[in-house]
Amino acid sequence: MTETPEPTPETPETPDTRDTPAAHLDLLYSEAEEDLRAAVRSLLADRAEPQTVLARIEGEAPYLPGLWGALAGGIGAAGLLVPEKLGGQGASHREAAVVLEELGRAVTPAPYLTSAVVATETLLALGADDGPVAELLGVLAAGEKTAVLAVPLSTAPGADPVTEGPVPAVADAAAADVLLVPRADGLYAVPAAEARIIPQVPLDLTRPLAVVDTTGAVGVRLAGPETGGAAVRRGLLAGAGLLASEQLGLATWCLEETVRHTRERHQFNRPVGSFQALKHRMAQLWLELVGARAAARAAADALATGAPDTELTVAVAQAYCAKVAVHAAEECVQLHGGIGMTWEHPAHLALKRAKSAQTALGSTGRHQDAIAALVDLPAPR
Repeated sequence: MTETPEPTPETPETPDTRDTPAAHLDLLYSEAEEDLRAAVRSLLADRAEPQTVLARIEGEAPYLPGLWGALAGGIGAAGLLVPEKLGGQGASHREAAVVLEELGRAVTPAPYLTSAVVATETLLALGADDGPVAELLGVLAAGEKTAVLAVPLSTAPGADPVTEGPVPAVADAAAADVLLVPRADGLYAVPAAEARIIPQVPLDLTRPLAVVDTTGAVGVRLAGPETGGAAVRRGLLAGAGLLASEQLGLATWCLEETVRHTRERHQFNRPVGSFQALKHRMAQLWLELVGARAAARAAADALATGAPDTELTVAVAQAYCAKVAVHAAEECVQLHGGIGMTWEHPAHLALKRAKSAQTALGSTGRHQDAIAALVDLPAPR
């Protein structure tokens, strides 16, 4: 007689952790994001190819005619962060990050970071569904106007700037229609035509700087000092987080262009890219680029989802991506040899943008200090 085996206890099921905050992190690009990338890249290839940019930066204004209208209004990139009820696309920081990757890749002179990200996020943080804030968001989303936060480009997230008198190094002020001015009694929207804007000579000619003086200009008061200060800090945080994506795009172009050049350039009847020493340098850069992509995507996703560790994720992205962009641009110039040092080759545009962005919205050291404070780790002395 065959004995019936005793039932064995079932193996407990693995807990479903898909609803935990950590599982929400998604570093991959969606199909919609890739479609947006293709549209922006096609537009830039048609209207902002390197020789066109090089020709423009020798003049007074580097901005390419018609480009902002096509990018902001035609593709709808300016309204990606703005809800549909206010006239925007109702997308997120992830999509805006893809646009900045492509703009960084082409080192495009366009006020996207300053207007469509920093200024727009500042206005969104005020939480108004009607009135002057909503009206301004509508025209910004449509690409009809641009706005710039009137603080120095080097201002880091967490800062509480109050502008009184002339403010130096305001990025893209020359292209702004509206200036968002944080004052002691609140945040104001001031028409750029009522301010004194004095151009400065920047390192990066594709991102113009200017001294902005709104003394005597009244403007429209959008919020009080507490609400306005919090909104400015939110705008700076979003700007720093998505600047990492611009740096990622720039570094990606530098590596791809360097690989292409070293395949085509021959010495001793061999491609210079086949030399082991150069292979190692490009392989190291590729590894750094992988890390930069993960850091930049994590920052964009954290901003999009409102993750509780957003400040930390943004600080990590900036502390890492800024260094990678500079290293990639330096290698691009060096591995191109003599041609990389010429004005005709766009490598110098990438290097100047990388060095300028390294101190934009907080220096690397400032972000490292922020990381130490956020994780309660004493900074090195």
